[in-house]
Amino acid sequence: MIANLNSIKQRYGIIGFDPALDRAIDVAVQVARTDLSVLITGESGVGKENFPRIIHDNSRRKNGQYIAVNCGAIPEGTIDSELFGHEKGAYTGAVDLRRGYFESVDGGTIFLDEVADLPLSTQIRLLRVLENGEFIRVGSSKVLKTNVRVVAATNVDIADRIAKGKFRSDLYYRLNSVPIHVPALRERKGDIYPLFMKFATDFSAQYSFPPIQLDEEAQRMLREYRWPGNIRQLKHVTEQISLLEKERVVTAEVLSTYLTDPIGSNLPALRPSESENGDNFQREILFKFIAEMQREISELKGVVNQLIAGRMPASDKSLHEYKLRDNELDLEISHEQRAPAVADLPGYTNAIVIPEDDLSINNVEKNTISKALELNGGNRKQAAQELGISERTLYRKIKEYGL
Repeated sequence: MIANLNSIKQRYGIIGFDPALDRAIDVAVQVARTDLSVLITGESGVGKENFPRIIHDNSRRKNGQYIAVNCGAIPEGTIDSELFGHEKGAYTGAVDLRRGYFESVDGGTIFLDEVADLPLSTQIRLLRVLENGEFIRVGSSKVLKTNVRVVAATNVDIADRIAKGKFRSDLYYRLNSVPIHVPALRERKGDIYPLFMKFATDFSAQYSFPPIQLDEEAQRMLREYRWPGNIRQLKHVTEQISLLEKERVVTAEVLSTYLTDPIGSNLPALRPSESENGDNFQREILFKFIAEMQREISELKGVVNQLIAGRMPASDKSLHEYKLRDNELDLEISHEQRAPAVADLPGYTNAIVIPEDDLSINNVEKNTISKALELNGGNRKQAAQELGISERTLYRKIKEYGL
């Protein structure tokens, strides 16, 4: 089994030797030989998307179609049509008959990612498919049959969703025929540095950079960090260091500047299941905005100190009046100049600048979402990841604010 396990890791690019990770892969290979439904759990960024492929590719359905569906990215009004299809004229805009995923993937495997975000009405339809393979297109009364293997995944506490009436317990037990838990990166400390070296080597080969390395103290810091974003965050940090650092051997002091995580470490944490609530969502946006402003103020102090020390030419002194008292910066800037002064400083092309009279919760929320969409070129998925919310919540907020 060890040889098979290693070949599976190599085929799907899985790095690590942690027993919990090996156990998850072993369960995926074993359950692949059956048609049982599987529920994969684990935090965002741990690599849950590899396991449905392992299950499909090692099953009797491997020659059939495989499709991955992000349930949190499809608007509530259209998700039934996407999954189960619709008849011509079923609703405004339904100009043709459409076959849904459960019909077109007959004989194959469907991976339902973020399954906990499904609306209750869709959960009922999904339960019927799991129980007897039957479904009905939107706008039809004809019962259709399908033979589809369902693998689902979630990064939220479904028990909490059930307790709040947001997820059906009978659907949970149907999906959870065989559970697979993918451990968080902080639970696999021995795998962190090998993953770092893999990402550094890949980046080096792709962009012809000398590979980055860490000294012993930096390696220890890497292993002890909590990695709230898991493997996805580790990869981004590795790529940032590889690109920005001139020295190829990175010290712990340098590494620490890349491991700041005000959202996950220095501010109160919100469980993903709570972020759907409007009040908590607004509070989370405010936390992020405050953290951003704290960073900007800190950098602004450094800029002004450089101005005082004469390190910048006088023509760059856009702050027309300043003074230092007891090592604390005291800026005297008129109301009209305040926002432009921050925005015009070097390195502030991506800063979120909001006027003082625009600091209501709704306005902060609206401007933060607008800025996230702008920085990500209108890509809602990337903007939602940056904001730490689901795409469904972002979609609702975009409609609410008319963005």
